[in-house]
Amino acid sequence: MAKQEDLIVGLDIGTTKICCIIGEKNETGRLDVIGLGSHVSKGLRKGVVVNIESTVESIKNAVDEAELMAGAEIESVYVGIAGGHIKGFNSHGVIAIKNKEITQADIDRVIDAAKAIAIPMEREVIHVLPQEYIVDDHDGIKTPLGMSGVRLETKVHIVTGAVTSAQNVIKSVTRAGLRVKDIVLEQLASSKAVLTEDEKELGVAMIDIGGGTSDLAIFFEEAIKHTSVLAIGGNHITNDIAIGLRTPTSEAEKIKKSNGCADTSLVKDSETIEVPSVGDRKNRVISKKILSEIIEPRVEELFSLIIREIVQSGFKDISTSGIVLTGGSAIMPGMVEIAENVFQLPVRRGIPKNIGGLVDVVNSPMYATAVGLLLYGMENKNWQKNRNLAGTKMFKNVLNRMKEWVIEYF
Repeated sequence: MAKQEDLIVGLDIGTTKICCIIGEKNETGRLDVIGLGSHVSKGLRKGVVVNIESTVESIKNAVDEAELMAGAEIESVYVGIAGGHIKGFNSHGVIAIKNKEITQADIDRVIDAAKAIAIPMEREVIHVLPQEYIVDDHDGIKTPLGMSGVRLETKVHIVTGAVTSAQNVIKSVTRAGLRVKDIVLEQLASSKAVLTEDEKELGVAMIDIGGGTSDLAIFFEEAIKHTSVLAIGGNHITNDIAIGLRTPTSEAEKIKKSNGCADTSLVKDSETIEVPSVGDRKNRVISKKILSEIIEPRVEELFSLIIREIVQSGFKDISTSGIVLTGGSAIMPGMVEIAENVFQLPVRRGIPKNIGGLVDVVNSPMYATAVGLLLYGMENKNWQKNRNLAGTKMFKNVLNRMKEWVIEYF
């Protein structure tokens, strides 16, 4: 049985499914996936917990399945957080360098200066993500440690969320018998699993399309420039199918997964599907093209809302390398083709990489967030050895913040 200290666990608490992935660092320093558990999510709406007990039960089922596959017991997890309450914005901080040489304490101070802004009481900072540092008007610096100068500036991206929503996520995980090591913005986690360094450098927009929400993250020059969450996802497509074909929602979900296609031009006129009716009525056979004609407008609407968000962010022209689609809804045939028509940019599906072990088990966009949480966890496991740009002080603040949340509610 694997030792607890060698394990890293990602818990993706989504609107349609809860996924638990267990990873273990191998001898080469790479992450091996050794366990996967997935269970239908009951108790969330648009990424936000609305029923604690149902969420706890779903978490337990997913964790038990992952533990059984891995042959290990887990105690702590990295948890993804999403939902319409998530807001991201850019900020700027400036300090004077005390001893003419930049130390880690100076980096910590300038980050504190950047996040010293008025935030409503009901909101909490989840991430402070450095974009670049500026030393005496020399910009584009990624790691200023040890450099000489008299003035240090930083540009950061700050992600905030509703305190109560984050508390309910932590409460659900804690009631399931697990300890939360950190909460991570879901699109930040997904980006670690599906984006390449070249894409992040050149400029890329990643869209994680889940069941209840679609999460957007824009990267440029290796830094995250913009994040947002749209309260529209795969469930809206399912509802359209249920109404359009007059079939139960559960059956509409099955039809979407087995026969759904977002691009009508890819469907042959001769293809048909069987549709269950509501009540005791007989099943019907309809053209598959009708199903596609229901799905395509909703997908076009989703991408239109995203491109409007990108334009409003002011970063439309920096997505040089194109668009990366990930998340469960990105699996549907035709999604890439419709996205290319709407965005007028190259589009690809994002599949988890940079991992070993049970690669074939997690080889799907639906596991991007959970795998990304593992990769995030591995980076932070060696925090003291490889300090990131934010320094260790911020990490301690995150842990202290979560301890306060747990103490307050338990």
